[in-house]
Amino acid sequence: MKVIRVLVVDDSAFMRRVISDIINAQSDMRVVGTARNGEDAIEKIPQLKPDVVTLDIEMPVMDGISTLRRIMEWKLPVIMLSSLTQVGAEMTVKALQLGAVDFVPKPSGTISLDMANIGDDIVDKIRIAALARPQLKRAVVDQPSRRVGWGKETLRPVPGRSTDLTKLVLIGASTGGPRALQKVLSSLPGDLDAGVLIVQHMPAGFTRSLAERLNSFSALRVKEAEHGEPICDGTAYIAPGGCHLQVMRSQEQLLVNLSNDVFDTRHCPSVDVMLESVAREFWGTMVVVILTGMGKDGSQGLIKIREKGARVIAEDASTCVVFGMPRTAIETGCVNKIAALPDIAVEIEKMLKVGR
Repeated sequence: MKVIRVLVVDDSAFMRRVISDIINAQSDMRVVGTARNGEDAIEKIPQLKPDVVTLDIEMPVMDGISTLRRIMEWKLPVIMLSSLTQVGAEMTVKALQLGAVDFVPKPSGTISLDMANIGDDIVDKIRIAALARPQLKRAVVDQPSRRVGWGKETLRPVPGRSTDLTKLVLIGASTGGPRALQKVLSSLPGDLDAGVLIVQHMPAGFTRSLAERLNSFSALRVKEAEHGEPICDGTAYIAPGGCHLQVMRSQEQLLVNLSNDVFDTRHCPSVDVMLESVAREFWGTMVVVILTGMGKDGSQGLIKIREKGARVIAEDASTCVVFGMPRTAIETGCVNKIAALPDIAVEIEKMLKVGR
C-alpha cells in the first residue's frame, strides 16, 4: 500500500501538531514535514516531495492564496483549511477556483480547539486529493474569461420573466466543481434563453461567496438561491449549503423551493433531489450537466429526468479533478454527450437550441 506523504502548512504550532496527529493516526498516510508559513512551505516542497499539502488560508509572511499560486506550479493537490468567517469564505472560494482540490472549514475559527471533531473530513479529503494528482498534472491552467461584448448590466434578467420560462440547465458538481463552474458559466452568454440551477457540494456559509465570485466572472447573473423567488432566463441559482434546491409551481411560475427535508442522500444539497424535483414539476427543455466530483450524486436523478426528455452532458475524465460523478452518470446509460470542460458551454447551447 502506497503511503500518502503530506506537508502541513499552518502558522500556529498548535494547529500543526493537531493536524499532524490526525494524519499520522492513519495507516495510509503520514506527515513528512510541517511549515510555519508560505515561504517555509515553498522552500520545503522540493526537498520533501509531498503528495498532498494542507494549507491554512490566513498566515503571515506569505498568505495562503499567494502560497497556493506557487504550489500550483508543481501541480500538487492542496486541501485548504479555512475559518468560518466571511473573509475566510471568500478566500476559500478563490482558492478553489485557483486550483485547490477541496477545503475543510475550521469549526472554531483560526485556532480550533475542536479540530479533532473534523478529523474524518480531513483524512477523507486528503485521500481524494491524492487520487486527483494525475488529473491535476494533465489539467490546463487558464484564466477565467468573460465573453467580449456582453454587457452585464443590460443583460440582467427582469424579475417576472419566469412566466415565459421554457428551458432549464441543471448542473451538479462536487470536488473540483468551483473551478469547473467558473469555466462553464463564464463561457455562457448573458442572454441565455434558460434558467440555470446549480448544486455544488459545499457547506453552509460558503455558497454565497461562491455565487458572488462566479457572478463577477460571468455575463450571466449568478446568485445564491432564495426560497420562493421566480426562476428567470439568464440567471444561475446556486443551492445554499445545507439546503436542498427544488422547484415548485405557483400561478404558472416556476419558483425556487429550498428545504431541509431529510432525503436518503449523503449530500445536502443533493443533485439527485434537484433533478427529481425538476422531473416532477417542469415540462420544458432540460439540459443536465454532471461535472467533476467524488461519488455518485446525480445518477439516480438522471434516470428520472431522462424519462422526461432531458438531454445529459457528462464531463470527460481528461478534465475532471475527480472522475466519480461523471463516471457513474455515464454508467446509467442516460448521457447523450461526454465533453471536456472547455467544450461544455458550447454543448449546452447546442442542446438548448435542439430542444427536446
